[in-house]
Amino acid sequence: MKVALKSAIGLAIAIVFAASLLVGCSKTNAASSGGKEIRVFNGKIEIDEPLKAFAALYEAKTGVKVIIESSGGGTDNQSVLKGYKASGNMPDIFGFEGPGQFAIWKEDYVALDGEDWIADTTSSYVDNGHVYGFPFAVEGYGLGYNAELLAKAEIDPASLTTYGAYEAAFKKLDSMKGALGIDAVVAMAAGVAPGMTWVTGTHNFGVYLSAGLADGDKHVINDALQGKVDSARLAQYARYVKLLFDYSEQTVLLTGNYDQQVQLFTDQRAVFIHQGNWIDPTIEQSGAKFNMGYAPHAFLDTTIDGIQVDAPSYWGVYKDGNVEEAKKFLSAIALSEEGRDARINKMHLISPYKSDTMKPETPFSAAVSDYVSRGKTYPWEQMRLPEGFCQDTLGPIYELLAQKQISTEQFASMVSDAVATIPSK
Repeated sequence: MKVALKSAIGLAIAIVFAASLLVGCSKTNAASSGGKEIRVFNGKIEIDEPLKAFAALYEAKTGVKVIIESSGGGTDNQSVLKGYKASGNMPDIFGFEGPGQFAIWKEDYVALDGEDWIADTTSSYVDNGHVYGFPFAVEGYGLGYNAELLAKAEIDPASLTTYGAYEAAFKKLDSMKGALGIDAVVAMAAGVAPGMTWVTGTHNFGVYLSAGLADGDKHVINDALQGKVDSARLAQYARYVKLLFDYSEQTVLLTGNYDQQVQLFTDQRAVFIHQGNWIDPTIEQSGAKFNMGYAPHAFLDTTIDGIQVDAPSYWGVYKDGNVEEAKKFLSAIALSEEGRDARINKMHLISPYKSDTMKPETPFSAAVSDYVSRGKTYPWEQMRLPEGFCQDTLGPIYELLAQKQISTEQFASMVSDAVATIPSK
């Protein structure tokens, strides 16, 4: 009941947030603008400023006003969008994260077949032979690290490819907290109330689903979709999750939000951070200058030497909105020089487009690009799970483990029970 109450509170907050946005933009629907205005619902709050800057450039060049509405962090973006739908105030462009969310909005999207950017990427979202999803980035995540603090502790990040290596490294770093000037080994957030279940139930669970598997090996995700788990693999995974939690700064772990988690790392008060390359703009804004990189989420006793990389989400075009202007805007982001500069140099995104030659220079995006170039990546299979399952069903289970209310055995059992419900969702 405690977990259910927190989930209900989180949903209520999201609905209130949606309502506040609706008041502010109820008169800005593109349909009433004479074809010279579009609205974009951006679910990546960290690219808000550069995206708005590009929108201003686009307006200056084309005369089409582009209103950017950004949401994210701890906000339930799907609840915001459902609020828009209920009020008949949908944006012209809005996103989805894989099959689960696409199934909700499929009837609201227009097919993008024939657009000029499609031939330049292999990352479009395709359903039943038609393109519906515009990919604006490839993202990745491992366990981010402060290279300078690891060097002081004489720990080689390249050695962190097994559970045993992490266990030894965490113990050593914990014993050197005073010498290193850190509060904890790991910056991680797992709280339901602050809206951080996307870190645990989505991204961390994605590690269980694909990390360490050979290319094309889909047995773990396929089993999950049929309601089954790999018990031995899940047990080792649960052990790794507990290790992360045990060595995390506990206040941030239990009650911290996105900003607090990232600040703990940028202030060099934690050696590792459980986040993806999407935090690069925040790191840049913080002024942090130390060397950073990614180590794999190596939860097995056997070697895991890659990180999770995929197209995390897509933008689609609302079928009853300003379709033609929305399509032109997406084309400009993908193929114009201003769009390339905005995506790669300003938003620090890793491009999914073959014609792009620019590479990101920010630390975590550069690290992801390096893993991609070496073919050391694992897919984001969590996006194939039913909408809400990762954050709403799994997320509270992670919080119980973080709170030390359950053991790793109980965690694995509860996750197994949750997965068993997937076929009925």
